[in-house]
Amino acid sequence: MGSLPNETYSLEKHRQQLDLEDSGRTERAQWLINSPEPPRLWQELVSAVRGSVFPDGRKNSSSTKGRRTMSFLKGIFPILSWGRTYKASKFKDDLMAGLTLASLSIPQSIGYANLAKLDPQYGLYTSVVPPLIYALMGSSREIAIGPVAVVSMLLSSLVPNMVDPAADPIGYRRLVFTVTFFAGTFQAIFGLFRLGFLVDFLSHAAIVGFMAGAAIVIGLQQLKGLFGMSHFTTKTDVVSVLGSVLKSVQHEWYPLNFILGCSFLVFLLVARYIGRRNKKLFWFPAIAPLLSVILSTLIVYLTKADKHGVKIVQHIKGGLNPSSLHQLQFKGPHVAEAAKIGLISAVVALTEAIAVGRSFASVKGYHLDGNKEMMAMGFMNLAGSLTSCYVATGSFSRSAVNFSAGCQTVVSNIVMAITVLLALELFTRLLYYTPIAILASIILSALPGLIDINEAYYIWKVDKLDFLACIGAFVGVLFASVEIGLLVAVTISFAKILLNSIRPAVELLGRLPRTDIFCEVDQYPMAIKTPGILTLRVNSGLLCFANANFLRERIMRCLTEEENETEETAKNRILVLIIDMSNVMNIDTSGIVALEELHYKLVSLGIKLAMVNLRWQVIHKLKLAKFVEKVGAEWIFLSVGDAVDACLASKLASTSNC
Repeated sequence: MGSLPNETYSLEKHRQQLDLEDSGRTERAQWLINSPEPPRLWQELVSAVRGSVFPDGRKNSSSTKGRRTMSFLKGIFPILSWGRTYKASKFKDDLMAGLTLASLSIPQSIGYANLAKLDPQYGLYTSVVPPLIYALMGSSREIAIGPVAVVSMLLSSLVPNMVDPAADPIGYRRLVFTVTFFAGTFQAIFGLFRLGFLVDFLSHAAIVGFMAGAAIVIGLQQLKGLFGMSHFTTKTDVVSVLGSVLKSVQHEWYPLNFILGCSFLVFLLVARYIGRRNKKLFWFPAIAPLLSVILSTLIVYLTKADKHGVKIVQHIKGGLNPSSLHQLQFKGPHVAEAAKIGLISAVVALTEAIAVGRSFASVKGYHLDGNKEMMAMGFMNLAGSLTSCYVATGSFSRSAVNFSAGCQTVVSNIVMAITVLLALELFTRLLYYTPIAILASIILSALPGLIDINEAYYIWKVDKLDFLACIGAFVGVLFASVEIGLLVAVTISFAKILLNSIRPAVELLGRLPRTDIFCEVDQYPMAIKTPGILTLRVNSGLLCFANANFLRERIMRCLTEEENETEETAKNRILVLIIDMSNVMNIDTSGIVALEELHYKLVSLGIKLAMVNLRWQVIHKLKLAKFVEKVGAEWIFLSVGDAVDACLASKLASTSNC
């Protein structure tokens, strides 16, 4: 009899503890239900723009007007932040890196202009203004700005569909400048409104395949310069190019061009090999293209090889970049097509530049803001379109040389631009006898870096769908066109996203032994399911019209399968369905209707519905739709553990809810 008071005290204490836990769960659920309204669309857009131009992400109300202005300027011009601490020791490294970079940039720029079907000086112009603008607005320390092979080939394959560069070179040049203007506009908009995710539709796997296919197409097109042909196909697919080569070889080709080009191609490849084997000799492959131009020009001049069939560059217009504002075309039948090509060029150029910048930033251990990079790229191409430049971006080969040369900041780009500008002013006349075959060999020597077989094998090993996008881009570029290759790559990547979004997984959860952690039963077989409770997790970031019906049917199927596995007893019958919504970031009206239909079906079966960890936008919309009232606020929980414990608590058990 003396133990009864102790037992009564123990039961009372246990009851108080349960009441305390229940009040804690209720309080946590109220935090979720009473969360403030999320920001509206226009507020998010304003916040995105503010985050792009203010380094700290917001305006400080207590700060002075001058500080806010300086914060704004630092957001647009990062040079104002690091320029104050710039030292002479850094300039020494940047000077050497910039000069080394210029020695590679000058011959490559001439070659890439030829690839873009423009006069040589336009490649040099593109290595002057865009690097200077990027130095003011860009945040990557190692990236080297200028013309690149892929973008040059992209323009030479798409723009001639509107204007033939051979028949109307002035009209062709005007359209290229207009395309550059549109490319810069799109890039700036992407950065300003933080739309970088649009670039991500061109996945890493697609880029690997696209670059490899483009490298082969570019290489085949250089056979025109290597053989000294005058007539060549304007198409870019491998069948047309090889057919044109075989046809032209039978009628017109000059062995001296081939011998000269191949000789220096071997020299360039050997220099590249030596530079890779001995890192201290990084400068040798960097200056090898310039040495090739100088030596081949001297050979042609001294031997008068141009009189014996060797094709030469001839006149290169020197001087400062002329204005091209009056050449931009915003009226006429080709404006829409120019805007489309500008969008394609913007995406390809951004993808390459950001990939290059981030790879070197990770090596140096600093963060690269992709949105600010897009703004910098956009404004530099806008400025370039007004100063006789075509689309510029970050070059991987030149960035690697810049990095190996020990650059410290983007001042190396300024040094390179000034050096190229001096070359335009003083040395263009000396390039009159430069053979076209040398420019072809310089481009060919840079192409192996665009073909990454090891990365393609890695993609195949890790993700077969990604490899399909890689192969699709490769085959599309190689056998159709650049445009088709990009379209195939984006379509496959987008189809992969749609497949994962339309048919998301619904996982059965269980509690790990001796923990309060709930995990997928398939991944963790030791996880324990709670009798009478079915806990599911929706693995989709968006519950919308595309997947709402599928998810509703999948949840009901899981419920049916679980009930079939258990005996039809009061102990084992499913009484509560808990849905973990942790992964669902947003919901639309179709998703809400699907949840209402699911709730109605569960009510008819005598099963309660509990919702767990509803995200900000989701809980806000469910409250507006009065779905929370239909389910009951007491069935909204912050965590799966809270929901399960609530169902197992004595209070709920006594009311037969669990």
